[in-house]
Amino acid sequence: MVGERESDRNGAPRRRLAALPEDLQAQLDAVHRGGGESAHLLLEAVLSVSRGLDLPQVLRRIVEAAMLVVDAEYGALGVVGEGTRLSQFLPVGISAEQERAIGSLPAGHGILGELIRHPRPLRLAELSAHPASYGFPPHHPAMHSFLGVPIRVRDEVFGNLYLTEKRGGGPFGPEDETVLSTFAVAAGVAIENARLYEEAGYRQRLLEANGEIVASLMPGADEMHVLHLIVGHALRILAADLGVLALPDAPGELRMVLASGVDADDHRGLVLPLEGSFAGTAFAAGKPLISLDIEHDPRITAGPPRWSGLGPAVAVPMITGERVRGVLMLARLHGGDPFTEPETAPLLTFAGQAALAMELSEQRAAAEQLALLEDRDRIARDLHDLAIQRLFATGMTLQSVVRFVDHPEAGARLLRAVDDLDETIKIIRSTIFGLRARDAGRAGHGLRVRTVTAVEQAARPLGFTPALHMEGLIDTDVPAEIADHVPAVLAEALSNAARHARATAVGVSLIVRGGTLTLSVTDNGVGMPRGGRRSGLQNLAKRAESVGGELAVETPATGGTRVVWRVPLPTG
Repeated sequence: MVGERESDRNGAPRRRLAALPEDLQAQLDAVHRGGGESAHLLLEAVLSVSRGLDLPQVLRRIVEAAMLVVDAEYGALGVVGEGTRLSQFLPVGISAEQERAIGSLPAGHGILGELIRHPRPLRLAELSAHPASYGFPPHHPAMHSFLGVPIRVRDEVFGNLYLTEKRGGGPFGPEDETVLSTFAVAAGVAIENARLYEEAGYRQRLLEANGEIVASLMPGADEMHVLHLIVGHALRILAADLGVLALPDAPGELRMVLASGVDADDHRGLVLPLEGSFAGTAFAAGKPLISLDIEHDPRITAGPPRWSGLGPAVAVPMITGERVRGVLMLARLHGGDPFTEPETAPLLTFAGQAALAMELSEQRAAAEQLALLEDRDRIARDLHDLAIQRLFATGMTLQSVVRFVDHPEAGARLLRAVDDLDETIKIIRSTIFGLRARDAGRAGHGLRVRTVTAVEQAARPLGFTPALHMEGLIDTDVPAEIADHVPAVLAEALSNAARHARATAVGVSLIVRGGTLTLSVTDNGVGMPRGGRRSGLQNLAKRAESVGGELAVETPATGGTRVVWRVPLPTG
């Protein structure tokens, strides 16, 4: 019975060892045949690290098991990043207080960099005697003996194991090097399995998010809602702390239209040049851009300081076909795990969903605009063929009746009615002119159409479409020298509402009445900030003064801001 229980107890470890690659099994058998306590510890360590599938836990378990098999007081695992830099450094054996006192973790210089440049086992009796040794920073514990080996995953160096201070004094021996090198092979297998498991789960979560996003792209979906959805999913799936979505603004510039997470207000609404910004570099390159430390990234030279406390970051272009429509950017707090290739590659497809949302929104807007224009054509024809002809005929009839009316006051009233009909015909003709205006160059635009266009263009930065009210003979009574100012004034006022007001509703009114043109833009935002820049408003005031008008900035009783641009119209 005892023999049966012993057999059962050893069965599970043997089955787990049988699942390892043949070359690793051969190395383990060789060490096991050598006998000794180290062989038993090695087998236990291999089984320990092969059980986990959560990558952060696997990495820590590898360091702890490595310290055990070679009897080291301190251990660390350095993950190799770009070039000869360490993207991640996991120390074990040093307390949290010691870590804080030491300061920033190693980047890959000195002895640590020696293993990166020459990925083969390195065994030293005295660390300080090696030519590559830089010494230790203040508050670092004393370390003398050293043993380092590379960890390979699929024949590529993933990182290095660093062990120091053999317990009991003395250096690490050849047997320690053999055992640790064998363990490093098993660690590479465990890391690969954990990465595959992590990547599978990551892709599954992305697929589920993509399904929700595709469903939200159905006709009638709001573009900004879809973009918010994409940023939210990206933050959650990649465990990021900040998500930013940037879209092209003026030529050579990007506007940060969405931001969510840590310090989102520092990014939302910013306009940055393509050159000198992290998102701009990714936009221009058309491929993902990774930073290990965004706060100190030398590629960022433009814009105000806004990355304090953030470390790893990734910027992914949003591409449909060959067109880059924007950039999705994610960042983690300083000390967080760097973004990896398995994360950023699927993120390209995910960011493409945002670009697709924008493209579908543009196509829907174009289709709606075409339907609107066709409807305007029909209305214009009906007004011309039916309403104007009937009004004109009625006016002629009334004029012919006047000579049969003997009472002077009744005749005067009939003539006033004829004048009113003539004025009504003028209004209808002005409306027809605006309805039939086409995008045939600037000269082909009526002021009504140009106003509608300016309001529609403001919908993206605002996140909603402003309400619009127009009244009067806008296309007939407003001369070109005044009409040319109106779209520019309207665009500036709406831009101010988008950037500074934090408004959820904006109303635009364009009225021509009593020889005056009045353009009003009213929002329900936070009002005019004290001490803020007013160069935009000064420009609007100068435009009004140049045509004999004035600008007023008012605070409605319900809150928010109302910008009123009022100019007189020439008579005659």
